[in-house]
Amino acid sequence: MVLSFGSAVFGWGGAMNADRSMRLWSLAVEHAHGRPVTIEHVCAAVISAAGVDSAAVTVMLSATPRETIYTSDQVASDLEELTLTLGEGPCVDAFAGSPALVADLAAPDCLARWPVFAPAAAQAGVRAMFALPVQVGAIRLGVMCLYRVQPGDLDRGQLSDALVSADTACALLLDKAQRDPARGDGRWPEQSGPHHPEVHQATGMIIVQLGVTAAVALVRLRAYAYAHDRRLRDVAGDVVARRLRFAPDADGDQGRGCS
Repeated sequence: MVLSFGSAVFGWGGAMNADRSMRLWSLAVEHAHGRPVTIEHVCAAVISAAGVDSAAVTVMLSATPRETIYTSDQVASDLEELTLTLGEGPCVDAFAGSPALVADLAAPDCLARWPVFAPAAAQAGVRAMFALPVQVGAIRLGVMCLYRVQPGDLDRGQLSDALVSADTACALLLDKAQRDPARGDGRWPEQSGPHHPEVHQATGMIIVQLGVTAAVALVRLRAYAYAHDRRLRDVAGDVVARRLRFAPDADGDQGRGCS
């Protein structure tokens, strides 16, 4: 079953009692071992507090591809790559709207809602996902995604901890952006996860080849990767290396890959 919450939930994290916030921050500080607390340490804290197996944080700037800031392990990396390639799933929905809390990706309603992503995620070893917007008011910076290898809901306390952790991640991102602004290419500075600059480069090249917007260029790239059963970053690498280019169809509407 998929649970989504309305906008009222976004104020919930800020209204949490100080004891919960202090406990989670103290846990992140412990994981930092005397170093400044980063997204990595916040994710380590929420994995422990919320009883999940993996975590990831991504940001989205304008129409550019998702930018992975941190993934806790290979499972989280694979799911982030899957979301980037397919352009669907709980993390996509959470950025567009409310938190998406998925107790079982193999449930019929999940398979109907995400017909490509849900079975692929289950095959990758993830059965439950909890995607929380990272945002300030109505302005969304990205998403914190939590993963479980076994199906099951978050209880109320675990959800509360997850929401507070998403708020903490947001504060750290804003602080980092203020001290080290995003670069001219629109990418977030100093990712600690496996980001893929070739996707950005390939998107820019397809913009020129097809004369389309960045959003449309990314859709074309995703469509080609899905149609050929390949990872998005691998297709992007071919575009950047000029082994693959996109050309408009005769009607000027569609782009097709050309070797």
